[in-house]
Amino acid sequence: MTNHVHLLLTPAETGAPSRLMQSLGRRYVQYANRFYRRTGSLWEGRYKSSVVQAESYLLACQRYIELNPVRAGMVADPAQYRWSSYRANGLGQMNGRLTPHVLYRQLGSDDEERRAAYRKLFRTELDAEAVDDIRKALQLGMPSGSERFAEAICTWLGIRHNSGRRGRPPMPAEMVETPAQTHVGQGDFGF
Repeated sequence: MTNHVHLLLTPAETGAPSRLMQSLGRRYVQYANRFYRRTGSLWEGRYKSSVVQAESYLLACQRYIELNPVRAGMVADPAQYRWSSYRANGLGQMNGRLTPHVLYRQLGSDDEERRAAYRKLFRTELDAEAVDDIRKALQLGMPSGSERFAEAICTWLGIRHNSGRRGRPPMPAEMVETPAQTHVGQGDFGF
């Protein structure tokens, strides 16, 4: 993508993704500032993350990421996007930076079977509801997965599970004042 990057990581230890992003921010910003003779921050904002329920959402998240350039109209097929892992997962092009996830390995008994099963996942579009769920979870920093999984992760982290709606929850109908219930002269401060 031209304005953002997606990484789907399975960290070996707690806090590894945030340390990776911190290190990348420090090193790459210095490089870019020197190379382009500029100063200041390179990133528009903080990175966003979402814990993913691997068993049911990992492959959906991979599809979301690898179909992003297709949805954006940059390419017609995910294999055409230079920075995608689709070439490694679906076509078998070697990439030393990638380690196949255990769920990817379970797609088949050998490499060719796995690649064929992976390509088959891309024959249909990711449905709009799944795309919205992934985007909302990422935007809000909420877990991606089943409702039960999300609640469990939020409880474990000690945070409130956010539904994605901004602002205060709507007031129950019985508590909403009607014009007849308002006090006469309430706008004149009693003067």
